Amino acid sequence: MFNYTCLNPIAQVGLDELSDQYQKVEDINDADAVLVRSAAMHDMEFSDKLCAIARAGAGVNNIPLDKCADQGIVVFNTPGANANGVKELVLCGMLLAARDIAGGMEWVKENASDENIGKAMEKAKKQFAGTELKGKKFGVIGLGAIGVLVANVARHLGMDVYGVDPFLSVKNALSLSRDITVVKSYDELYEICDYITVHVPYIPDTKGMLNKEAFAKMKDGVVILNYARDLLVNDEDMKAALESGKVARYVTDFPNPAVMQMPHVIATPHLGASTAESEDNCAVMAAHEISEFMENGNIINSVNYPNCDAGVCNTKGRITVAHRNIPKMLNRFTEVLSDEGINIDHMTNKSRGDYSYCVFDIDADSTQEIADKLNAIDGVLKVRVIK
Repeated sequence: MFNYTCLNPIAQVGLDELSDQYQKVEDINDADAVLVRSAAMHDMEFSDKLCAIARAGAGVNNIPLDKCADQGIVVFNTPGANANGVKELVLCGMLLAARDIAGGMEWVKENASDENIGKAMEKAKKQFAGTELKGKKFGVIGLGAIGVLVANVARHLGMDVYGVDPFLSVKNALSLSRDITVVKSYDELYEICDYITVHVPYIPDTKGMLNKEAFAKMKDGVVILNYARDLLVNDEDMKAALESGKVARYVTDFPNPAVMQMPHVIATPHLGASTAESEDNCAVMAAHEISEFMENGNIINSVNYPNCDAGVCNTKGRITVAHRNIPKMLNRFTEVLSDEGINIDHMTNKSRGDYSYCVFDIDADSTQEIADKLNAIDGVLKVRVIK
């Protein structure tokens, strides 16, 4: 029996994916696994019992990844599960930026009691006139699950689409429309595009990537859309670019006090994944990740440990070891098993930065005694007996 807890409401369709081997508990200290959306976890203490945290969404800035890794706790996210919801909001943002729809709607509200509103609006509407998207050049930074969908839908609107992603996967490349031009650098995209949308993760290399140096390379009057992460944009530089007209509109899903004091901002309250379908998809994916890890020891879509797939556990025993990525660890593990007279039928070992993960399929029953001996090795973070 596995215990899990939910720190936020998780769509029932996802929880229904968990078998009767899972029992919901209220106290995180009693949980083997946690399902979470936006709850802040940085100040939480985690018991030795906790093995996994699944974020029903893409961003994991509310989870202390390094702290979890040091305790052998595998953290998952659900990339692509909310991609369509974000794609549709990006499309909405482009339309709001191209035509002053919001201003027009506000005018209608203000003049709702005017008996002659029909005539008045014919004179007023010119102040809300805009441009069409068809034929405009559209740049997509980051061609992951969301970026590919955004690029393809923009092409269907008749836009000339350019994409850039130094880590473009084969899968995503094959999903791109053949009419989309993939360029080699951000600068190539900056120089030609009327609209630029960013869909990259927030990491040290992308922090503040949209800054005064980037804006200087862009066309005058460019529209910037940010439905990825707020810290990808340097707020001070964006303010200056908007005031000068270098950037005509900044469309963002991440309003903050600085952004809301800028001119020409169109802001939504972090609505990217706020659809019933996205929440369901994220919940289902998170539940699947938890069950694969708890029942088979497999890691899918981890953000702090390497992905590792040893298949369904069909051997007599299976043990997993989360450990630091330092020399001679495998030798020490195999020595422990050899001293117990145990043969290894199959072994999978994966590394990611400072951390590694091993799955041992053995020809004997796994015991807590063996787990304790492995756990006593310096550099081992967590050992689990799967079977």
